[in-house]
Amino acid sequence: MPNKSQHIPVNTLPAGTRKGIMIGRTSFNGLPNAKEVEQSHRDNGHLFILQEKGSTHIEIDFQKHVIEASSVIYIHPNQVHRLIAFENATISNWIITAENLRPEYLKLLEDLTPVDVLPLKAETLSTISKAASLCIELSERKHEKLYDSILKESCNILVALITSQYLTHYKSTDTYSRFEVITRAFKTSLEYNFTTVKSPAEYAKSLNISTPYLNECIKTTTGYSVSHHIQQRIILEAKRLLYHSNKSVKEIAGELGYDDYSYFTRLFVKILGITPLAFRSKNLV
Repeated sequence: MPNKSQHIPVNTLPAGTRKGIMIGRTSFNGLPNAKEVEQSHRDNGHLFILQEKGSTHIEIDFQKHVIEASSVIYIHPNQVHRLIAFENATISNWIITAENLRPEYLKLLEDLTPVDVLPLKAETLSTISKAASLCIELSERKHEKLYDSILKESCNILVALITSQYLTHYKSTDTYSRFEVITRAFKTSLEYNFTTVKSPAEYAKSLNISTPYLNECIKTTTGYSVSHHIQQRIILEAKRLLYHSNKSVKEIAGELGYDDYSYFTRLFVKILGITPLAFRSKNLV
């Protein structure tokens, strides 16, 4: 296991990257050739991996995935991930920071997170691959007077294509029921507020609905209560920090909004069946 730091590593785009956007196509086989991607990390932008040939092995938030051709995956900046290995892989990948995304696309991506690997039909892969090739070509034309605008707009087209595929796979936004709309709004609010807002009643108030109605919506849509979702989001972040940083349990509890770290420990045991320190020790092996 790599040496841990006080914080989860965040990989930033290389110096000189224009407009917070990086795009390229590369072929790999075997282990990754850079420790920055081999170690668990977050990116400071929204990451898209288009698997055109072969396969890529990756771990995202303690879950291992195999991205087989032809497919795509989107990874949110909050998600902790690492590359494990490639098998005769050709991938197009791009990272775009939030300020460069169209607001409507950013909102859709926030609502979708987290997502799984999404298989693509051959004709869909062909369309997206051609669009990626054009974006890569445009990214190399740095002499253009409107280069920054061209790069930004072309990459937003790629993001729109991928987002469209996810929306088609999951469900068209215009067919969501009232319960599903509220569930999506709750999950978005939870992602932004889980360290400070722990009460179902507070989430209900922010959505201008009653607590029983919020619980009814969430349980009908997901099978679990509002409290369950709040606890699971807190525990996910706790696991990230326990595994990927060297912060103490007390520091992690404080970062997650618990002044009483013994209460946080009891919650952790309730959800996972082991103490935070036992989880950390188990995963050192």
